[in-house]
Amino acid sequence: MSSTHLPTQEPLLDVLIVGAGLSGIGAAAALQKRCPSKRYAILEAREAVGGTWDLFRYPGIRSDSDMYTLGYGFKPWKNPKAIADGPAIRSYIEETAQENGIVQHIRFGHQVVSAAWSSQKACWTVGVKVMATGEHRSLSARFLYVCSGYYSYEEAYRPHFPDEEVYQGTVVLPQFWPEGLDYTNKRVVVVGSGATAVTLVPAMAKTAAHITMLQRSPSYVVSRPSEDAIAAKLRRYLPARLAYWATRWKNVLESIILYRVARQKPELAKKQIVHLAKRQLGPEYDVATHFTPRYKPWDQRVCVVPDGDLFRALRTGQATVVTDEIERFTATGLQLKSGQKLPAELVVLATGLKIKLLGGMKLNIDGRPVESNEALAYKGMMLSDVPNFAMAFGYTNASWTLKADLTAGFVCRLLRYMDRRKIDIAVPRRQEGVTPEPFLNFTSGYVQRAQQVLPKQGSRRPWQVYQNYLQDLLTIRYGRIADGVLHFGRKGQQP
Repeated sequence: MSSTHLPTQEPLLDVLIVGAGLSGIGAAAALQKRCPSKRYAILEAREAVGGTWDLFRYPGIRSDSDMYTLGYGFKPWKNPKAIADGPAIRSYIEETAQENGIVQHIRFGHQVVSAAWSSQKACWTVGVKVMATGEHRSLSARFLYVCSGYYSYEEAYRPHFPDEEVYQGTVVLPQFWPEGLDYTNKRVVVVGSGATAVTLVPAMAKTAAHITMLQRSPSYVVSRPSEDAIAAKLRRYLPARLAYWATRWKNVLESIILYRVARQKPELAKKQIVHLAKRQLGPEYDVATHFTPRYKPWDQRVCVVPDGDLFRALRTGQATVVTDEIERFTATGLQLKSGQKLPAELVVLATGLKIKLLGGMKLNIDGRPVESNEALAYKGMMLSDVPNFAMAFGYTNASWTLKADLTAGFVCRLLRYMDRRKIDIAVPRRQEGVTPEPFLNFTSGYVQRAQQVLPKQGSRRPWQVYQNYLQDLLTIRYGRIADGVLHFGRKGQQP
């Protein structure tokens, strides 16, 4: 082995955060405020802050969660757009990192490849690859906090179709959008019906000759104002921070109520969502074919379109929805199973993500490999029998940051608890009689494809993964640390 690949050891950290996206920056801010004596570092494989919001650069990229809940609780969102675009969100994250002095703790271009726990030393030894040089380094930390999201940055889900090689146009994936790609006056087909597809279509329709959204089956699509009228009024009469918190709680409660109604009365919810789509598109539009899903609301994530931009593109004729399946590619486009031909100079495969847990790192506990899909998730944020470890994993039916913020708060509470009692090790121990269940109760393709990657949730508390902020608030923020499931010990012990 050459000298450039020899592992180098650095001083022991208290906390090592993996990922400098929305979750990682929030975790660092929480640590600095609540555990100011802790020495921490953030490892980020890419060369920029922002995670998802720096990676994705496709036309129209935006959040489908409102920024009053996707934003940080400690930093009010001031932009009037509640449904914000990617560059605005990226700037918000960068600003947060700069304002709080977090950037100096980030080591860019450092990819975590492995993490080995030693009970004897009560610390993690983390293997890191320096992307620019290929050098391998080793860092040690008492606590490992993974904020790397849940999908692969290097690889999207990419189905292959017959005769692709004969196609003379361009095929792109949204995750790897080519800089400077010109689709002006071109015929475009976007394959997919999820959040990415409904974002791309109205954005590209502005300059494309025509754009078609080709879907195998419809998704639920709901129009939502890009600006929150109530938030604007609150800002007029209340101090900025108080107005932000009032809007945040208004949106939290609204999303919980709507989700509960949809799950308890799915047929009523389905009827209302389809009715709203029909109102947007007019009585002549075939909503039954193109906007009436076969599944119940929230069996998959509901797609949000700000100010009804997708519906507007369809009404004006700039865009079309086709519900069919691809039989094969042709030289000039797509041949569908119905016999219809779709001409296309550009085909965008908005076909989904590929799940990648923990940034792809391999975990090892005292020489024993950890299989994440065999572990149970403790409160949705720690793994059974994995010591001094937490992961940020947000909601599927609400803003990711709400759960990430609760997780950061819990990690700080746990660290303070351990300090007060001079404890070195904290580990959730798997209990007898807890039946493993899927981590996410979603029928979405990307979730179903990831069953062998994701951990499991359990049949009872504290192993259940709630998709409910209020339940998590009580359980995570106000629940006891010493709950009988978390076990504690000192260096060299097996708690």
